[in-house]
Amino acid sequence: MQKLLIIGGLCLVIAGLAWPLLSRLNLGRLPGDIVIQGEQGGFYFPIMTCIIVSVVLSLIFWIAGRF
Repeated sequence: MQKLLIIGGLCLVIAGLAWPLLSRLNLGRLPGDIVIQGEQGGFYFPIMTCIIVSVVLSLIFWIAGRF
């Protein structure tokens, strides 16, 4: 459990430091993200962004589990 928390914290620190680079990837505005704009507001559901983030996190945890 300690190893998992340390790796998770390091990933958050790395993501925070790399945020300027990550913001250029247009995560959240990918094809496949659902955006519905109406007169009274809008609805936004980032399906593709969720899938990509899930795959990346799964790979990170899979690699971390092998060590």
